[in-house]
Amino acid sequence: MAFNILVVDDSAVMRAMIIKTLRLSGVPVGDVFQAANGEEGLQVLRDRWVDLVLLDINMPVMTGEEMIRHMRASAETSAIPVIVVSTESSDTRVSAIRKMGAEFVHKPFPPELLRETIHRITGTSHDQQSGDSALQGSSLDF
Repeated sequence: MAFNILVVDDSAVMRAMIIKTLRLSGVPVGDVFQAANGEEGLQVLRDRWVDLVLLDINMPVMTGEEMIRHMRASAETSAIPVIVVSTESSDTRVSAIRKMGAEFVHKPFPPELLRETIHRITGTSHDQQSGDSALQGSSLDF
């Protein structure tokens, strides 16, 4: 099963790096949508089928935490798995995010960590070998 993924980050460069890491991770990727803040991200969720959201915390217009709250309050989006990808280091904030039902991956991160987190949060198996050869010998961290 390929995942349709929404990447929400105010940095276009970081969105590109996350998407590249997704493709290197071996996770089956379908359509990838992008948004520069939580408000844009919610609009994508209204317009598109999304299986997984990767988002930053600190963004203008609407933060990642605000987006998660809106998602969890809506029947249409409440069950979509969310992985926060951020440099945030506050244990209190990370704990609050996890209490909202989101997982957390600290930047920088290797493709393997992103793959394992996606498998854990989506309940899928990591028996899929499609991208493992791309990771052999890789020392990329994003």
